[in-house]
Amino acid sequence: MTLTDEAAAADRDGELTLLFSLGAIRSLADPAAAVADARRWSRYVGVVANDAAEVETFCRTHGIDNDYRLRSWDKAGLVQDLYEEVDTPRHVFVGTTEGDRRVAMQAGWEYRPVEEAADLAEWSLGDPSMGDAAGGGKEGLWARLRRVVRDRLR
Repeated sequence: MTLTDEAAAADRDGELTLLFSLGAIRSLADPAAAVADARRWSRYVGVVANDAAEVETFCRTHGIDNDYRLRSWDKAGLVQDLYEEVDTPRHVFVGTTEGDRRVAMQAGWEYRPVEEAADLAEWSLGDPSMGDAAGGGKEGLWARLRRVVRDRLR
């Protein structure tokens, strides 16, 4: 995992590295606005999952600049590498599952469930019945169910 724009991130004053699991960022009503808000008080903000291509597609679709270039590696390895790579005194991982909690704790990160992080940061959670906002709410029921199951397995 490498930083995509170290110079831009170095200009930020935050002492926090904030990392979202893909499932967590998907559960927000406006992922791009949440990331933009987080950049006001974080030096680094990123999204990780076991599938780097899926993260890249999500970020591109939602206009999110991920501070990290992911390689094909499991989420646990990515989170551990990132902990060792960045120089912020605080690392917070926002996730949705018990697996996310374990990954964060094993790598030395603080863990926050997305509901708690959203409440603290005043971000709105999305309505799962509305589907993906980028798809205009037209995502089918099976696609939404498949995404929920896939995110829970990560």
